[in-house]
Amino acid sequence: MSVAAKGSTTARSATTETVDTTEVESTERSGARATSSTKSGGKGSGGGRKTGRGGATPAGDGGRRLVIVESPAKARKIADYLGSRYIVESSRGHIRDLPRGAADVPAKYKGESWARLGVDVDHDFEPLYVVSPDKKSTVSELKEALKEVDELYLATDGDREGEAIAWHLLETLKPKVPVRRMVFHEITESAIQAAAANPRDLDQDLVDAQETRRILDRLYGYEVSPVLWKKVMPKLSAGRVQSVATRVIVERERERMAFVSAGYWGIDAQVRATEKKDEQAPRSFKAALTSIDGARVATGRDFDSLGQLKNSDVKRLDEGDARRLAEALADRDYTVSSVEEKPYTRKPYAPFMTSTLQQEGGRKLRFSAERTMRTAQRLYENGYITYMRTDSTTLSETAINAARTQARDLYGDENVAEKPRQYTRKVKNAQEAHEAIRPAGDSFRTPGQVANELSGDEFRLYELVWQRTIASQMRDARGTTMSVRITGTAATGEECTFSASGRTITFPGFLRAYVETVDEEAGGEADDAESRLPRLAEGDGCAAESLDPEGHSTNPPARYTEASLVKTLEERGIGRPSTYASIINTIQERGYVWKKGGALVPSWIAFAVIGLMEVHFGRLVDYDFTAALEDELDGIAAGTTQRETWLSHFYFGANGNGTVNGNGANGNGTNGSTNGHGSGVEAAMSQAGGLKKLVGDKLEGIDARQVNSLRMFADDQGRDVVVRVGRYGPYLERTITEDGEEKSQRANLPDDLPPDELDLELAEQLFSTPQEGRSLGTDPESGHEILAKEGRFGPYVTETLPEGAKEKPRTGSLFKSMTLSEITLDDALKLLSLPRVVGTDPESGVEITAQNGRYGPYIKKDKDSRSLDSEEKLFTVTLEEAQKIFAQPKQRGRAAAKPPLKELGTDPASGEPMVVKDGRFGPYVTDGLGVNASLRKGDAVESLTDERAAELLAEKRAKDGIKPGAKKAPAKKAPAKSATAKSTAKTTTKTTTKTTTKKAPAKKAPTKKSGTPSR
Repeated sequence: MSVAAKGSTTARSATTETVDTTEVESTERSGARATSSTKSGGKGSGGGRKTGRGGATPAGDGGRRLVIVESPAKARKIADYLGSRYIVESSRGHIRDLPRGAADVPAKYKGESWARLGVDVDHDFEPLYVVSPDKKSTVSELKEALKEVDELYLATDGDREGEAIAWHLLETLKPKVPVRRMVFHEITESAIQAAAANPRDLDQDLVDAQETRRILDRLYGYEVSPVLWKKVMPKLSAGRVQSVATRVIVERERERMAFVSAGYWGIDAQVRATEKKDEQAPRSFKAALTSIDGARVATGRDFDSLGQLKNSDVKRLDEGDARRLAEALADRDYTVSSVEEKPYTRKPYAPFMTSTLQQEGGRKLRFSAERTMRTAQRLYENGYITYMRTDSTTLSETAINAARTQARDLYGDENVAEKPRQYTRKVKNAQEAHEAIRPAGDSFRTPGQVANELSGDEFRLYELVWQRTIASQMRDARGTTMSVRITGTAATGEECTFSASGRTITFPGFLRAYVETVDEEAGGEADDAESRLPRLAEGDGCAAESLDPEGHSTNPPARYTEASLVKTLEERGIGRPSTYASIINTIQERGYVWKKGGALVPSWIAFAVIGLMEVHFGRLVDYDFTAALEDELDGIAAGTTQRETWLSHFYFGANGNGTVNGNGANGNGTNGSTNGHGSGVEAAMSQAGGLKKLVGDKLEGIDARQVNSLRMFADDQGRDVVVRVGRYGPYLERTITEDGEEKSQRANLPDDLPPDELDLELAEQLFSTPQEGRSLGTDPESGHEILAKEGRFGPYVTETLPEGAKEKPRTGSLFKSMTLSEITLDDALKLLSLPRVVGTDPESGVEITAQNGRYGPYIKKDKDSRSLDSEEKLFTVTLEEAQKIFAQPKQRGRAAAKPPLKELGTDPASGEPMVVKDGRFGPYVTDGLGVNASLRKGDAVESLTDERAAELLAEKRAKDGIKPGAKKAPAKKAPAKSATAKSTAKTTTKTTTKTTTKKAPAKKAPTKKSGTPSR
């Protein structure tokens, strides 16, 4: 067996705070794999060994073959299609990666200068790979399985990430049998058997492309993230795509904050045709005032973001103008001044690729990008759709025939396109060629045929894919559009023109199968929407049934949703669609973005981080630079750019101290720009001295206070109101003068306050309850000052103790009915009086107290406690009432269930009704089957929709590995430990030393690009 040469491996050490910011598919992919393996209940390699039962004909001499895929679900499905000579195992995603932290770095490398990075930047940027601790048993099982076979088939996904997983398996398992690469894009019997019969070599260019991205992300994250820790806040992260995606969202919020709304008025008329020429068409219709004496009436699009008219040629109406004109137009005669009719044609949408599937999943199904991709992963692995990570919109000839046949059967021959439709589109930074996302197989199953086999989410997404694919082979939708102008002269002499437009669909064509959803925030009209007008001709008479003056105001640009963010990132060429779901998850997990309904809202921390990046590392968050970076990485994938030279120029610059092929950082490349001159990312970073120098030179010059200070506006006295981002969260600050001295006034900012909603009025309200608390007065008994404060866990009252006091100050949380602005000293003293002694139980002589606890109000007698049904009863419950409560049998388990906070619709996954309940850690949504998902920051009980609730439940099921519709299994008690168990544990511990691979110096032999082993 010959194995193609591949760049080796090196090492890395990291501090415990290090945050890995990898932005390749591995994050998303490993998550999907974990879900699959949890469901399988398998052991070791995830699902156990599967022996094929199908009829695939082995290539070669008829010996036994081991097939390795990424997930247990995929293994089970494939095994059904292969012959008995095939053993199918799962690697459960990546089996090794760069070290995640200092503890992962082997002792022999900890002293190396590059150990912090895990990449030997001094020697060809060789990465150090370690087998993940949780994959050691998997590796052992795969090695054991290899001993029983005559050939190894690596059947991981056919993209960059899948190719890299295959290469890591090859390097780790070190097989002594011939190795083949088995690639397929759908899991059907014919596709699997064809792939087994026609294996190929490993594509080394794809492996290099993935590894380069992995190394680049590590260098970027581990060099830039520490700057954020030191200057903004610990545990933050930077990444080549996540930082740019965050900037997109921050810039939109800045636009909203700077936006000045403009008011304007118009007149809406209900017009009635004098003569009815078409019995099927309506006689009356709506029209809007569009011009007065030839001057166009201003509408929203005529104003800029500062509320000013873009040009002076339009006429802006105020309320007085509109009302006066409406009165003058009443009971006047109107005439049709023009009619324009045009044919309307709408072509079908292209079949789905990854980005459009995520967008439409968000718009039509209200799925997050992560939920869409997770569901698509399950559909692919179980043989329902083709591979879901693709930038291609093309369909195979077989798929086209299947779609046309099904469209003909369901909608009739008259709705099928005359010729097969092929959709070709070269997307910027496209992944390696796959087919579009479509139903799997040579013939497609309708949604009705698979409904009983799929969960709710799976069915809805399959239906979406099926509809879009069928529609792509149908005829254009046809119709007519009509624009009508009606003119009348007001009593005051102005000639006023009203306009109306309509659309009629005469032949729906593909719209019978599928209609794309319009982005609600962006406006627009659905392709199948009709608005019919009466049959009119120039000169026809009309009458105004009503004239309604209407006031309008311009709105700021809509915040991004996940769907619109995906669209923007793709249009700008930032990152790749296969990573968008994980990127959107990452920026939320890091605290840069939170959701308000479906909108993505940036946090104040995001403002500080992006501000720092823009000022000091502007190139790294520049949109064009990031898109060009993807282009150059694609050059490595195509084999036209030399990887080590490119990395050296990016990291060290044109005159750095890195060594590339023994020629230093000025090693000769193959793309003409590796000499440090010219244009592009490599040249730009070379001329800037490289990433390492860029970070080193900038660090000391960054003023942390300036970075974390965001000026908002000036108050009525001209004092700047500033948002400060502190280590414990953001707060408001301004400088005030008291008794002739300047002092800082601060106030906490609510976590759920969108930045664009912070105005002067709200700031003054917040300043009225400053950080040090609002003084309510003095406790007459103790003489201590009583303060009302806003804390991390909600509002509370406390007392100020004299300096040197040893006791802790009393505190009490506000009741739900209380607010910081309205609470009085008497209210506060009541709260601080808790726990209250109710009295002494005459039977036992034990004191009974009323207390406000973590789970609500209750009374306590010794170790016995009972809940109270209201907070007010803490002060009113009597000894007699308490005795009656204790006399009742104590409820075992949970207390009586509280009524739900909100009742929602049916969960599409489980088919059960969803309700929102109040739990110990706050409100949560449940399906009644044991799946409970806490509401997140930005989710309000009052505004929670069915779609958002279903999304939270779906994410919880995926995290816990629960099959939709199944009850959550109760936690199992761990068996008692025995001496044998302890002995085994010790033995296991000794054998779990980290497996590492230090690449030998890479040989630049021609075989580098030739692929994997031939026999």
